[in-house]
Amino acid sequence: MGLTIGVDIGGTKIAAGVVDEEGNILSTHKVPTPGTAEGIVDAIASAVDGARVGHDIVGVGIGAAGYVNRQRSEVYFAPNIHWRNEPLKEKVEARVSLPVVVENDANAAAWGEYKFGAGKGHRNVICITLGTGLGGGIIIGNKLRRGHFGVAAEFGHIRMVPDGLLCGCGSQGCWEQYASGRALVRYAKQRANATPENAEILLGLGNGTPEGIEGKHISMAARQGDRVAVDSYRELARWVGAGLADLASLFDPSAFIVGGGLSDEGELVLGPIRKSYKRWLVGGNWRPVAEVRAAELGNKAGLVGAADLAREPDPIM
Repeated sequence: MGLTIGVDIGGTKIAAGVVDEEGNILSTHKVPTPGTAEGIVDAIASAVDGARVGHDIVGVGIGAAGYVNRQRSEVYFAPNIHWRNEPLKEKVEARVSLPVVVENDANAAAWGEYKFGAGKGHRNVICITLGTGLGGGIIIGNKLRRGHFGVAAEFGHIRMVPDGLLCGCGSQGCWEQYASGRALVRYAKQRANATPENAEILLGLGNGTPEGIEGKHISMAARQGDRVAVDSYRELARWVGAGLADLASLFDPSAFIVGGGLSDEGELVLGPIRKSYKRWLVGGNWRPVAEVRAAELGNKAGLVGAADLAREPDPIM
């Protein structure tokens, strides 16, 4: 069907990239992310116009963090942008004069990994993104499963702990409160405060206090054997693995693909996740166990996936 453009809306920048049918990015254009909802529509159009120069484009796919309707046209709700029943497809089409589809950003990243990354060769995969929060995507029978209303796979808001920690969504005990980059930093700060003698490396990388600990410090300290940093990763992995075991009971995939910023740590995080997953998987000693694989496309997955989904004339349910 030709070249399409994928758009990734980030917190600081909006990136548009021309992508061919093999998932190769041919050109990109980035613009700063504005502070208003209407400004973001203008910025998307600017990024698309910048990327398309010199290319014959047949469509645009936009990855948006939020709940997107099944027609891939409207954002019901976006937590970080004041979009409420936002007709994003209509607005952007009017600006760029190209067919536009809107997709949840985690779904787009999952599709990108399935088609061109760690999911190649699999028919049934579940993707999770471990970043500041926790998102995901479901591919069953080679199809992206978006649910009846289009908002499936919001894994981060599965309630893991009744009356647990308050989540930004307004609920309590959501999975992402225990399995995310934000959770990892909380574990490290709590442990460093309780046993500072076990966190000398970690504290030294910050400002000497638990409050100064950042995610990058935990990774660096863990690789140097800091006990608090290592234990914090193990706690994170315990919750991630337990959640994957629940998802295995629901979907029985052949592989789990773990993406997002935390997956960049490789075996530091994936090894403990695999152990926890096997520990909590019902019948895990006697049944086939899905692979737990690191994502391969990195921060390109959402852009590439959104571009590829723009080639689909009808919603992939």
